[in-house]
Amino acid sequence: MGSKIEYVDSSHLYATNYVRNSKAIGVLWAIFTICYAIISVVAFVTPEWIGDLETEYPRKFGLWQICRADEALEDCKGRLDDFLSINGLVFKIATVLVGIAVALALFTICAMLLFFFCQSTTVFHICGWLQLLSALSMVAGVAVYPAGWSETAVQETCGPTADQYNIGRCHIRWAYLLAVIGCLDGIVLSALAFILATRHVRLQPDSGYPPPSLYKGEVNNGYVTDATSVSGSRKSLALQPVLIMHPHATMDMDTYSHYSGRTARSKHGIYANTMHNYQL
Repeated sequence: MGSKIEYVDSSHLYATNYVRNSKAIGVLWAIFTICYAIISVVAFVTPEWIGDLETEYPRKFGLWQICRADEALEDCKGRLDDFLSINGLVFKIATVLVGIAVALALFTICAMLLFFFCQSTTVFHICGWLQLLSALSMVAGVAVYPAGWSETAVQETCGPTADQYNIGRCHIRWAYLLAVIGCLDGIVLSALAFILATRHVRLQPDSGYPPPSLYKGEVNNGYVTDATSVSGSRKSLALQPVLIMHPHATMDMDTYSHYSGRTARSKHGIYANTMHNYQL
């Protein structure tokens, strides 16, 4: 029986390495997905989008809140449970858009629980679409928000030069920048989710791959005999190498296997002398 050797395709090694790396990337994707949800929630509830605290009317504005900062306390107007109390139509629209983005981000975290019940490719597709919609909604909210800078309350704090997409003498505060970072984060995470889903499908094992173990007679043609084409590979022949000799050879004759040939040189060679001494 032929000796058994292991045959490993390079594509198998590549697929194995990719699966290991994709698991690590998937864990990082899940961590940053949670971070994106936290960023979205903080930007939504914090009244630190724009403002100026050094004017006659020191205020800071959020999506749905207008807060006046005093030395002792902070007085804020606007409530989510009373939607009509939000100042201005544009701020209402921005609040709805960013609120949808926050809801989709939180729902994405809940959708990650499907990894325990469904195929990973399906879950990555679902989360990718949720994150893409969340990012687009966040981008829309961030883009619409400056259109509300023409409101009377904003002009009282930022000056009469404040207008749509003109902040006047006010300043952009950290919550607005955090929302912009959230937009970029959501787009990158959605793209990564789609990449993980599609690349995982392309690396599924192909049925055309050779078996994991082969015999030498099936790899190297030098181990294949004429009987291989009739009865199969060498491992099925169970042949033992045999040296066939003439039983009654004379002393002046060379002895050969039936499968070897005779030449004039071999008749007087070193092997002929050896066989002669052996027979004596």
